[in-house]
Amino acid sequence: MEKDQSSTWLEIDLGAVKHNIRELQRISETQVMPIIKANAYGHGLIGVARAIEESGATWCGVARLEEAVKLRKEGIRTNILVLGYTDYLRVGEAVANHVSLTLHNPEMAQQFSEQSHANGSRLRVHVKFDTGMGRLGLSPKDGIEFVRWLSLQKGINVEGVFTHFACADEPEKDTTLNQIKEFNLLIDGLKNSGIRPKYVHAANSAGALYFPESRYDLIRPGIAIFGLHPSPKALLPDSFKRALSWKTRLISLKDLPPGHGVSYGYRYITTKNEHIGVIPVGYADGYRRIDNNYVLVHGKRVPVIGNVCMDQCILQMDCVPEAKIKDEVILIGSQGKEEITAEELAQSWGTINYEVICGLARRLPRFYSQ
Repeated sequence: MEKDQSSTWLEIDLGAVKHNIRELQRISETQVMPIIKANAYGHGLIGVARAIEESGATWCGVARLEEAVKLRKEGIRTNILVLGYTDYLRVGEAVANHVSLTLHNPEMAQQFSEQSHANGSRLRVHVKFDTGMGRLGLSPKDGIEFVRWLSLQKGINVEGVFTHFACADEPEKDTTLNQIKEFNLLIDGLKNSGIRPKYVHAANSAGALYFPESRYDLIRPGIAIFGLHPSPKALLPDSFKRALSWKTRLISLKDLPPGHGVSYGYRYITTKNEHIGVIPVGYADGYRRIDNNYVLVHGKRVPVIGNVCMDQCILQMDCVPEAKIKDEVILIGSQGKEEITAEELAQSWGTINYEVICGLARRLPRFYSQ
């Protein structure tokens, strides 16, 4: 499908993605493992993975084995780490696709070892430690003995150890420094025992930028590679570039008289003769069904009125009398001197920019540029 034949679409600047990865490499002075789970944060898994390879990064991270296998089927050759849960019965599939798995408890370790050995193979694993997130991971206090034991298991190659930060996007808190301290005790203990794995990693986007001591052998940025701020308190440097724009077009323009209901439930009723437009975007595309949404038309902010429908929204167009059918409309991105960011939508929707972009529906066509 051509862009000019689409009703609503995403434009992804892969040149911006590559630029941001290289900026992270420059800043951190270490290897970068871009995280591209959740359809590359809504940007499109395969397109972004190819940009990662072209950037020179030698790793990428995903949440599920299904994502890793899809990457391999599309010819992606970087090292891949699955950060989430994998059933032990899929160990053979991981080995066959040269994918590293996360291991986060002793029972899983035993199952992975037995399954891999039974298949006559060696599974690469990264052991996850819980230094304060309270989610997946072993206690660092048990880490030295566990990694020593695991290193002796048939069918297992302990390739890495890692942890995950809970509050790195709130740099003023002591939480991250405390997690780093606890993780360092584990790493020092492993090193003194002569069993330090090849890859030690901890830093997400905010960690990599705000906590240099957490960079170790790899950093694991996700949101930052797309030019989006980790949080309002953990902003990216100005050198980063936004990768995503969300666009649509006007498909209807008409005038409605005073007292006319608009959209489901008539939550908006015209108060005068009003110029009304329609765009083919709705909550099935990831556009939230809330009040106070705005879009850009001819570089002006135009309010969305009435209830957002599944596939359409209605606009109050009085401020843009010059608008015509098929004119471009911006939901995320810039037009003229105005801009609507994922962060602005997140604030309006009562959420975070991560959820805004991860919620962009797969049915939205994605068009890539360099």
